[in-house]
Amino acid sequence: MKAVWKGSISFGMVNIPIKLYTATEPQALGFRLLCTKCHTPLHYRRFCPKCKKEIEWEDVVKGLEIAKGKYYVLTKEKIEKLKPEKSDIIEIIEFVDMNQIHPIYFDKSYYVAPIQKKEKAYFLFKEVLQDTAKVAIGRFIMREKEYICAIESYINGLLLTTLNYAYEIRDIKKIEELKNPPKLKEEELKLARQLINKLYEKEFDVSEFKDTFAQQLKRLIKKGIKTELIEEIKATKKHKKEPTLMEALKASIKK
Repeated sequence: MKAVWKGSISFGMVNIPIKLYTATEPQALGFRLLCTKCHTPLHYRRFCPKCKKEIEWEDVVKGLEIAKGKYYVLTKEKIEKLKPEKSDIIEIIEFVDMNQIHPIYFDKSYYVAPIQKKEKAYFLFKEVLQDTAKVAIGRFIMREKEYICAIESYINGLLLTTLNYAYEIRDIKKIEELKNPPKLKEEELKLARQLINKLYEKEFDVSEFKDTFAQQLKRLIKKGIKTELIEEIKATKKHKKEPTLMEALKASIKK
């Protein structure tokens, strides 16, 4: 695997040189939009409906909508000044229990590895997190963005998960359909509890679950490619001109 970030974990006087690896790898098939007639991939244009022409990259600026149809334009210079200063340090702010962080705050996960093998400070940090059942909350900058993260002991290493900020979480109370819930009968609750107990598993094994749509799609594509190949071979053989007896005899003599 290739590291996506290098730096160090810093708390107190301790400094642990580390690198991050992306922990997840989506397996979804990437569809391309094609022309229905010639199957050529489609391209998107930067088209201005007011100027009625395609705009080159050098003529594109970034803007924030401050009112309906009104934008505050940000130049490259202004954006550069606002960007956080580059840093290669994950600053540990505090330690908390994992159950204090609701899963809705989890964003993306990375494996944390030491720069050098047998880095004592790294493995000491991992063991202490595991023994105390605590999670380190830190702050760092990656790709010109400031992240808040949770670092925990995971199998034989450390796992860093970037967290969503509180203001990025939408308010569930604003969903109209969830207001004024109906009254539930005790018999209904009793039956629902029985169903849950029937389907209850002490241990969750995520490896038992597969993306059936993706698997079926892969099989369909594999079958389709194989069918097209067979048809192509058949068509080639069909259109191949059979040699006459004289041509066959001449060809045999030449061998």
